[in-house]
Amino acid sequence: MHTHTIHRNRAFSLIELVIVVVILGIIGAIAIPRMSRGAAGAADSAVVSDLAVLRSAIDLYHTEHAGAYPEFAKFEAQLTQYSDINGDTSATKTTTHIYGPYLRSIPKQKVGPNKGYAGVTDTQGTANFGWWYTASTGTIKVNAADSVLDDRGVAYTSY
Repeated sequence: MHTHTIHRNRAFSLIELVIVVVILGIIGAIAIPRMSRGAAGAADSAVVSDLAVLRSAIDLYHTEHAGAYPEFAKFEAQLTQYSDINGDTSATKTTTHIYGPYLRSIPKQKVGPNKGYAGVTDTQGTANFGWWYTASTGTIKVNAADSVLDDRGVAYTSY
């Protein structure tokens, strides 16, 4: 009895390779736009996170300073340095400057027309400032016009 072994060539045919390339192209055409929208969503999430950190710092300052919010003119110093009960600041902790610091630095804006700016303004929409702060109420928002919207159509100023 003879056993015949059939040797079969185990390579891919040209048609099989073309089909695989076409399928990969279709997957890429679907995935790439979704990933680019993901970057915008990540920036929106970062803004929400930055606002939560800023608002928490403002609230803690308000609690430790007998109900006073950070002053607009001293906003950055009062949140990033040590302060006394009156809001006077010092770069180092002393016997009277015992509060804070509440932040290492003011975060840079990640969306909108003032992307990349960390400064604080008291007038909505002022160029080159990342955040819009109202000292009388301790409210902080994204510094942009109400018409500047995220990918979902929500105004950044409503965050």
